[in-house]
Amino acid sequence: MALHEEIFDQYGVISSLLTAQRKHIEEIAREIKKRDIHYVVLAARGTSDNAGRYANYLWGAFNQLPLALAAPSLFSIYNQPPCLKNALVVGISQSGQSPDIVSVLAEGKRQGCLTLAITNETDSPLAQTADLYLDVEAGSEKAVAATKTYTAQLTSIAMLSAALLNDEKRWQELDRLPGWVETVLKLDKELEQTSLRYRYMQRCVVLGRGFNYATAFEWSLKLKELTYAEAEPYSSADFMHGPIAMVDQGFPVMVVNPSGMVYDSILALMGDLKHKQMAELAVISDRKEALAMAQAPIPLPAGIPEWLSPIIAIIPAQLFSYHLTQHRGFSTETPRTIHKVTETN
Repeated sequence: MALHEEIFDQYGVISSLLTAQRKHIEEIAREIKKRDIHYVVLAARGTSDNAGRYANYLWGAFNQLPLALAAPSLFSIYNQPPCLKNALVVGISQSGQSPDIVSVLAEGKRQGCLTLAITNETDSPLAQTADLYLDVEAGSEKAVAATKTYTAQLTSIAMLSAALLNDEKRWQELDRLPGWVETVLKLDKELEQTSLRYRYMQRCVVLGRGFNYATAFEWSLKLKELTYAEAEPYSSADFMHGPIAMVDQGFPVMVVNPSGMVYDSILALMGDLKHKQMAELAVISDRKEALAMAQAPIPLPAGIPEWLSPIIAIIPAQLFSYHLTQHRGFSTETPRTIHKVTETN
């Protein structure tokens, strides 16, 4: 199956990306530093939009670059783009084909902004439009559900952050990614059994916060597009402002809670969900206390820095979604209605 193979391809893709693209990414960082960049405007759709959510936290926290997710319709439909003065305009797209994403970068260039494309297709309209181009080098991705292109995008975003900081410690942490990927891929058979528990699930929520806000959205997307479950993503903080009322006994709650600054707050919420509302918890974490609360614990390797945890945490979520799709009797390769390349205007 192409999807399963591509999930396992992530070890090689990330290993190669770290080696092959470091110098080029450092060159991109130097070009960015030459400009008077005050903030980032980022355009993306679908899975790539979730990569943008990761960039929002990472570039904001480590590089002091505020990031706004663009509203592409303002550029392509309304023809009323906002002022982009002093922005770095970034487009993220697996295929680089979507006209509305291209239109954001084209307008950025028209306004004199520096533009950057992050994509898997070197000859795509997005790559050809941008001033700077970052090839995520994921290779051919045949499955409709994006997996290796997503983690390659995240890795590229993390590498650019390290290059902008010129911080060797960050590069050393990045170099450990392949080992962590290899470890979580060994959960494959375990996740085949774990996901069986949810074969009749019709709806759930997926919680994350901080850097892993992106992971909650991407896990939710994989559940929607592959298993057709109603999977709604939330920041754990937003979830407490109303949506928590939907949870009753046995309601499935998927939680991404590795070590980090938000760990304790999510753990406290998990305690309420489990003991007060009797929720059914599936938990991705490297901490024993969090895993012990789960009916479906999904362990991560110890020692992953929080800023890199979204690259690793999404992989068992991908495997979980893949196996759950099979348990439910659906195709993992040709989800209904959706296509590999979606071009929106």
